[in-house]
Amino acid sequence: MGAGPAGVAAALMATSLNMKVLVVEADSVGSKLQTIGALENVSGNWTTGPQLAKALAADLARLEEAGRCSLVCSRAVGIKGHSDRAEVLLSDSRVLSAQTVVVSTGVAAMTPSETDWISAAPSLSTPPLWRAKPEQLGPRTYVLGADRPLGTWLRAHPQSSATLHVLAPPTDDYKLAEVSGDHRVRVVPVSHVVVSQPPHGADFIVEVENRRGERSTYAATAVLSNLGNRPAALEGLAVDEAGYCPPEMQHFRIFIAGDLRSVRFQRITTAQGSGAEAALAHYYSTELQRDMLQARCAASDDTTSRARSQLAPARHLDSQSDAGTPAGRAAGVWAHGPR
Repeated sequence: MGAGPAGVAAALMATSLNMKVLVVEADSVGSKLQTIGALENVSGNWTTGPQLAKALAADLARLEEAGRCSLVCSRAVGIKGHSDRAEVLLSDSRVLSAQTVVVSTGVAAMTPSETDWISAAPSLSTPPLWRAKPEQLGPRTYVLGADRPLGTWLRAHPQSSATLHVLAPPTDDYKLAEVSGDHRVRVVPVSHVVVSQPPHGADFIVEVENRRGERSTYAATAVLSNLGNRPAALEGLAVDEAGYCPPEMQHFRIFIAGDLRSVRFQRITTAQGSGAEAALAHYYSTELQRDMLQARCAASDDTTSRARSQLAPARHLDSQSDAGTPAGRAAGVWAHGPR
């Protein structure tokens, strides 16, 4: 479920092990990678997210052309594990069944209304930082949150001289180390923020309460969202207190890969590794055991055949004219008794 880095890695590994693979994706392959303007921690000489997304799409296309994988354009909304299968409910009411399901639906961007430290009208529009172009930023741009796309945006636009006033709650403090040396960032530690827009005018009013309880008001020409992500868990998955889906909490036929596992492992390379590992885990727990069982059965049949061929002379002796002699009777018991 999902055709991002984790899902494609799972498909590649599974097809290499001669498994039948079906990939379900509602958007384009690697669609979330389109938001990443600069890559520095992914091997393979990829410099942008769109480059990697194009390569992932080519991987799946190659598998489809070879008849080793099928891509279904739909959205998974629910999942359930059974003793002999796992079932996935799609948004169009179809139900897919498989021996194993790898769920790599990842995360979705949070909105101001989904946080506990921002107050804003539901109608307020705050575009994501990753989508902003330097020439679109005004002289007083405020960024809600210090999530890691902040550093990605700065690396993607090294020539930009725009100053970003970053409103950072305590939960984002550890993320700021990535941009601590960039003079274009002005960090404003906050405990609560109220964002509003006057009925007439394009500017915003940003009311800030800092961590000492002091309040300030700023006029902003632009307000951008950079609030991090929330897990995009399917109904039926076991979740922890943060809404993520630890692999060890799931049904044995359901594997979790990629960003959905934990807030601490939201990286492209770890997503790819976990997707491949999920396919391997299924292989070692089922396919390989089935192959070993078949091999043991074949070996057992071969041993039985050899034993029967070795017993043939004894059965022949039993049919001879001296079968009634003591030696003949002894040979007949040896031949037939163990069977």
